[in-house]
Amino acid sequence: MSVNQQAHTGPPYGQPQPGYQGYQQPAYGGQSLPGVPQLQYGAYNGPMPGYQQPVPPQGYFPSLGFPSKGSPVSLNSDTSSLAPNFIGSLRAPPTSGAPPPASGASHPSGHLAYSQFEHGDVQNGIPASATPMQRPPASQPFLPGSAPTPVSQTSAFQQYGPPPASVQQLSNHMAGMTIGSATASAPPPAGLGYGPPTSVPPVSGSFSATGSGLYTPYSASQGPPPTSVSQGLPLAQPPFPGQTVSTQRLPTQVPGFAPPPPSTGVGPSSYPPTTGAPRPPAMPGPPLPGQTLAGPPSSQPNHVSSPPPPSAMSGLHPGPPMSGLQGPPPPTHPPQPGYQMQQNGSFGQVRGPQPNYGGAYPGTPNYGSPPGPPPPPKRLDPDSIPSPIQVIEDDRSNRGSEPFVTGVRGQVPPLVTTNFLVKDQGNASPRYIRCTSYNIPCTSDMAKQSQVPLAAVIKPLAALPPEETLPYLVDHGESGPVRCNRCKAYMCPFMQFIEGGRRFQCCFCSCVTEVPPHYFQHLDHTGKRVDFYDRPELSLGSYEFLATVDYCKNNKFPSPPAFIFMIDVSYNAVKSGLVRLICEELKTLLDYLPRCEDKYVSYREGNMEESAIRVGFVTYNKVLHFYNVKSSLAQPQMMVVSDVADMFVPLLDGFLVNVNESRTVITSLLDQIPEMFADTRETETVFAPVIQAGLEALKAAECAGKLFIFHTSLPIAEAPGKLKNRDDRKLINTDKEKTLFQPQTSFYNNLAKDCVAQGCCVDLFLFPNQYLDVATLGVVPYQTGGSIYKYAYFQLETDQDRFLNDLRRDVQKEVGFDAVMRVRTSTGIRATDFFGAFYMSNTTDVEMAGLDCDKTITVEFKHDDKLSEDSGALLQCALLYTSCAGQRRLRIHNLSLNCCTQLADLYRNCETDTLINYLAKYAYRGVLSSPVKTVRDALINQCAQILACYRKNCASPSSAGQLILPECMKLLPVYLNCVLKSDVLQPGPEVTTDDRAYIRQLVTSMDVAETNVFFYPRLLPLTKADVDSDSLPAAIRNSEERLSKGDIYLLENGLNIFVWVGVSVQQSLIQNLFGVSSFGQISNTLSALPVLENPFSKKVRSIVDMLQGQRSRYMKLIIVKQEDKLEMLFKHFLVEDKSLSGGASYVDFLCHMHKEIRQLLS
Repeated sequence: MSVNQQAHTGPPYGQPQPGYQGYQQPAYGGQSLPGVPQLQYGAYNGPMPGYQQPVPPQGYFPSLGFPSKGSPVSLNSDTSSLAPNFIGSLRAPPTSGAPPPASGASHPSGHLAYSQFEHGDVQNGIPASATPMQRPPASQPFLPGSAPTPVSQTSAFQQYGPPPASVQQLSNHMAGMTIGSATASAPPPAGLGYGPPTSVPPVSGSFSATGSGLYTPYSASQGPPPTSVSQGLPLAQPPFPGQTVSTQRLPTQVPGFAPPPPSTGVGPSSYPPTTGAPRPPAMPGPPLPGQTLAGPPSSQPNHVSSPPPPSAMSGLHPGPPMSGLQGPPPPTHPPQPGYQMQQNGSFGQVRGPQPNYGGAYPGTPNYGSPPGPPPPPKRLDPDSIPSPIQVIEDDRSNRGSEPFVTGVRGQVPPLVTTNFLVKDQGNASPRYIRCTSYNIPCTSDMAKQSQVPLAAVIKPLAALPPEETLPYLVDHGESGPVRCNRCKAYMCPFMQFIEGGRRFQCCFCSCVTEVPPHYFQHLDHTGKRVDFYDRPELSLGSYEFLATVDYCKNNKFPSPPAFIFMIDVSYNAVKSGLVRLICEELKTLLDYLPRCEDKYVSYREGNMEESAIRVGFVTYNKVLHFYNVKSSLAQPQMMVVSDVADMFVPLLDGFLVNVNESRTVITSLLDQIPEMFADTRETETVFAPVIQAGLEALKAAECAGKLFIFHTSLPIAEAPGKLKNRDDRKLINTDKEKTLFQPQTSFYNNLAKDCVAQGCCVDLFLFPNQYLDVATLGVVPYQTGGSIYKYAYFQLETDQDRFLNDLRRDVQKEVGFDAVMRVRTSTGIRATDFFGAFYMSNTTDVEMAGLDCDKTITVEFKHDDKLSEDSGALLQCALLYTSCAGQRRLRIHNLSLNCCTQLADLYRNCETDTLINYLAKYAYRGVLSSPVKTVRDALINQCAQILACYRKNCASPSSAGQLILPECMKLLPVYLNCVLKSDVLQPGPEVTTDDRAYIRQLVTSMDVAETNVFFYPRLLPLTKADVDSDSLPAAIRNSEERLSKGDIYLLENGLNIFVWVGVSVQQSLIQNLFGVSSFGQISNTLSALPVLENPFSKKVRSIVDMLQGQRSRYMKLIIVKQEDKLEMLFKHFLVEDKSLSGGASYVDFLCHMHKEIRQLLS
């Protein structure tokens, strides 16, 4: 638009005339105020006084917002031709005289859809007149000191910069104003841009300079470009003619961004400092009544307006760093009622078009008057920003009914939250592999430009639902699996057979290999082998090969693995009842060791009724006790090793035994252990020698296996691996904070290496009453592919169920031993980085002493060459492992992905849940070597770059005031904020160092479904549950404002289940669920819901059981009564709200991301 506007002569209709300051205007939305005469027309919140509405230049189409020779894009066109990202208001610049017909908009385009909130609701423009419009009181929250004064500027406004004193400054004020948006799906034509590079410094310390200069200046036909955008744009201004305003409903319940009050200190764990004075953002108001906005209908808006990027204010020194996102005090007035959602997903109050008003009334120019007072800061309506619940529900309804057939390359699977069936037709099921994108850039430059990480989250031994077929087992006899001669890739559906089937060309390295004679088969007329459907490795994405002796250690077939139970019998463990509990449970649990009759369709390892796994027992405090439980003994024998500095196993025969053969001796031992140590006074424990003992026992028996260690305290007894208490909360938010996550000695790293070499996996059950140094004790479980379980302040009555359920599942689940995994890729990309619980002795092989069905390995890929769109990209994950029966196997998963030369294709095929899984793991590894603040900044920066690249290259040209998100990444900001607010990256005062180390290790091997519910918990209104159906009640968003005090809610995050009871819940519901007669009688120490014979109790218990069954760990049940002390813990998981530890609310973070994106684009 032209910057050289003509002066116009008067305030618009519906605004107070100078000199009539006391006259009240009609209230918002045209409703009359009591005692005020009804005007004939509703208020027209029109253009700025003193500015004529320009006639559009030739070839300028209001709906497009930029010069164009063609006709404007039809806004009613079929949604397929619209950009998938654009939902929401289109604004046309006003024209004088009769409005031209605007396609798709029901309001005359001669009228701008101005904000209903007048001065200051628009991001930019020029200062307002000296006579601000009076507003009805029942509107917005305000900051003290920002009340309107009729003429003079308020002191509170001084920090936002003086009014422009010249035409030069005027054009500066207009720089960066929003531009009309169009829904063309093409990138903006060259020469169109959003202004020259600015001198705005980046917000985050770790931003690269690549963001500047992304946009080219306006072309000459559009008027002179603004000279500099580094001068501030006062925010308290009405719309400028021709400038578009994005609309949102702005309720007032929760404060949004605002400058920190003078008394507020700079918080340590908040957003990076901003140069320039802090100021409240301008948020536009709702659209005009009755106005229907074009754009594709969608259940969720994808763009949201938010404040402009901060810039150094004209005439001001840079202000203090803006830290944290403090909001104004809560409003004293209720929000205006009567907002409703519009059809296309824009939210706002609907008002009718205003007929017959082409322009403003004539009057006098008023350039020089100072701007009005600043507006009260307003906040986005949470309902108008992308909702995780809505996205999850939409995916369920769209993709939950059909099976997901894997025959097509590069298909994006349904979300992890959707229940769907998989049919393997050549690509691995998403239960085994999920990717951050299913269409990857052809070049490394394109990948760098987008900043979207290319990664796969692989769960090689994932459990499948009963309706799906387990991978077939293929036995090629002594010759073993057929492989490529050069790259050693395994035969798979993508190999190309040539020369009548006598040779095959490798799909990974293009090398041609002879087909072994026993494997030869003729080809049909399409070039496929005629036995294509008879061979799993030619027709399926996932399958297993039986490995030959060449794949075994020392060229010798392995023995079946062993389980060794190692029980801490120090004072704490005995006194808490833990030792007795473990011994009682093991008596029955040993009947449920993993069976070796595998459920494979084409092969069964004998019809073995019992497990081939042998078991052994050790107890320990400062010394170790080994037990001989040989079947020929009448009573178990105990042998004590007190020389813990040089650990050895005092017996071989009789230590590892078959459960059935030695049952009576084992039962006798488990009865005697609690009695033997009942009167112990020994409080000190060792730890490393316990692992060494198990390792030595497995070495002596020449087998792999698993150690189950039950441990209670920091190992301070004199022994190898002795630790000291180094817990120091003063290190939080300092450069030394990373030491809290690092092991305090390298001893355990070396021990882990030895364990991996033997195939000795360690599962650790911790029962701490104080600091235990999980960061160090967890090293061996972590690097051997094991698990850690932690039960702080263990109490028999409350924690017994959780511990026993975890132990049962841990002992019974499918596990592979002595595992090595390698990921091969087709030419052009290669695996460069790995995350998870494993050990690596070289750059390609992931080694795990044990790998169970819950563990994932996340692999990042980088380009080393160009890819082609025709051939796509291929991954093959090969896992070599020993089954529970001692059989050596290879499990193969194959996946084909598309490749693209257009960024739009990349953004259309991303998977946000997988992206967040990768980013969380990347960040959680980062805290080991970098300050937490650096890690947080890098995360924000990377996501801002991902979204800025989309905005620049894929989105339709639209106003810079709109945040436009890719359809499949619209939840990236909310999920990213959850990662940033997590206990590892932003701990509250109640989070212990051990908790943070524990969570860090836990998340590193989580799959996508687990990280999804861990970072954005599931919140269900139990009182809305239908007691007659099997379905769950519809989830609601994680925010306190969604809770009603008359309801009961359940929140689960994969580790805990909270049942929140409102203070006004009906007494009958309380009686039915808790068996007590009033709210006050509910006990918050319950660890399980009472079993009561009524439909509501049965329904809630069935929901809890169903959720427990979906998670890999048994979740702790916590009853939370509203206004109780436990409620603070519960609120910590309402992740859309501001957190006590300083984390931003979703709304605030979205605004922050928008600011970061705009800064990168300017």
